[in-house]
Amino acid sequence: MSSSPFLQALSAGASTAALLLCAPVVSAQGAPATLSQSDQYLFPGEKPEDSGWKGLARLLEALEPNVDTSIPLTPSEITDRIAQMLDQGQAAAALETIEKRKAQYAETPDPLGNDVQLMFLNARALATLGRHEEAIAIYREMTQKYPELPEPWNNLAAEYVKTGRLDMAEQSLNMALHANPEYRDARANLGRVQLLQAEASFRAAEQASR
Repeated sequence: MSSSPFLQALSAGASTAALLLCAPVVSAQGAPATLSQSDQYLFPGEKPEDSGWKGLARLLEALEPNVDTSIPLTPSEITDRIAQMLDQGQAAAALETIEKRKAQYAETPDPLGNDVQLMFLNARALATLGRHEEAIAIYREMTQKYPELPEPWNNLAAEYVKTGRLDMAEQSLNMALHANPEYRDARANLGRVQLLQAEASFRAAEQASR
């Protein structure tokens, strides 16, 4: 269900580093439940006259012509579509869809609890739109609820780097490696953050000696 990792340039002062932002390897527990008629306008671009799943089917056919839309999408399939929108650079549209999905959960609570993947995609969309503090808040909530998942820790670190908080980024990456010592992305990102820290220390020492 996860999408391929991708590189994003991040800056801290005059320095830059490429941190790997990853989609989480997360799946819902139990059998996936299908969605109800209230999902008819879940994805942007649907026309009001399209009712039920017919309108959604038409939109998804535009994204992936060969997809089978004869059966309502499961929650995991919906998050896959949202992830696809993000990967295609449609962050604003993805965020709109995420908000609609959250509203559906509010009306009909998910018996399996909050959708972890949806939370992660929400943070990704916010980060892409430059709403870093909001993205940080969601990633932090995820690390509190699911500390065993390394991906939220890794992406939280990326947001900290973007906002110049290198020490907090280092702490987050250490937590990611605590959750999964074999997590290569976090290991690589930790090295990049430490290089930025060293450069910042060098600059500070240089200015102090003037």
